[in-house]
Amino acid sequence: MATSGLETELKRLIVEALVLEDIAPEEIESEAPLFVEGLGLDSIDALELAMALEERFGVKIEDDPDENRRIFASVRSLAEFVSGQLAR
Repeated sequence: MATSGLETELKRLIVEALVLEDIAPEEIESEAPLFVEGLGLDSIDALELAMALEERFGVKIEDDPDENRRIFASVRSLAEFVSGQLAR
């Protein structure tokens, strides 16, 4: 799957999984931070998103805070992680 198509799907997943009613998937920038500034997600959102990613793509998010900070930094980093996992 091309990364841009995957990014679009991930944006939809973020909006659906986290029930973000006031934001459209197209409004999420691929490079924008997902946490604190940017979308302003928190650790509970990260957990929900990790579960949604596992369910949708079958990828496993490990309990490694530093690695997870990198994976969840932006939609683009999430897409790179998911496509890397799917390529295995």
